[in-house]
Amino acid sequence: MKIYIDGNYYDPKDATVSVFDHGLLYGDGIFEGIRIYHGNIFKLREHLIRLYESATALMLDIGMSIDSLEAAVRDTVRINNRANGYIRLVVTRGEGTLGVDPSSCKKACIIIITGDIQLYPQENYTLGISLITSSYRRIPVDCFDVRVKSLNYLNNVLAKIEARQAGCQESIMLNNSGHVAECTGDNIFIVKNGKLLTPAPYEGALNGITRQTVLELAESLGISTAETILTRFDLYTADECFLTGTGAEIIPAVNIDKRSIGKGSPGPVTLKIADSFLSYVESVS
Repeated sequence: MKIYIDGNYYDPKDATVSVFDHGLLYGDGIFEGIRIYHGNIFKLREHLIRLYESATALMLDIGMSIDSLEAAVRDTVRINNRANGYIRLVVTRGEGTLGVDPSSCKKACIIIITGDIQLYPQENYTLGISLITSSYRRIPVDCFDVRVKSLNYLNNVLAKIEARQAGCQESIMLNNSGHVAECTGDNIFIVKNGKLLTPAPYEGALNGITRQTVLELAESLGISTAETILTRFDLYTADECFLTGTGAEIIPAVNIDKRSIGKGSPGPVTLKIADSFLSYVESVS
């Protein structure tokens, strides 16, 4: 494996950043997780556009054009001979002095890692996963807009720990109004009376790349969709539920807070969308 750092490639044991990097010290940075399918980098441009929007919101100068960064990502995949796998693209504020003031950071640090990812065992895709509602709330937009995909994931980590302690695979995070936002690393969808529903981004949901792809695929399948407000009641009484994400792809959820969803097994709409997603990935590869 070769890891890209600021234009150079390193073996993993030599791939290091400064202990004074503000990404390490203060979580001052952004990232994207991207999939590789059959040699094709899935929705790379969309991921990069989101990365640069995050950088703009944080006043973080990436230091290279979007076209140059795209070329660097493609080169890293080629050098690592990755036909399938996962890319973690990280941009930190860079090395600076102690103290949160970012003006001491003169140059951003860009890191590109390729590897494998398997968030859930394969049987979970067949049988589904169990969720809990986390006691940790999504950071409200008046504190920090979660559309910035930043390195600050501590509340997600705590919610994930909470899920594991409860014997579940994932946590649902609510916003301060008690509305469903998303899970710790995935977007959430439900099916009710044949309609596909998901929290709107203004409710604290990241506008995920896989999420958007699913919405488009559902429309092409004639399935009505809506980005809306959802509560726990909506989840508990849903006919089906599934999560989406770059790492997770599409995974059914069959139990929420010890309540079976629908028949307690992956439903027909979920399976149809999952099959459509797989076909779509194959077609663009």
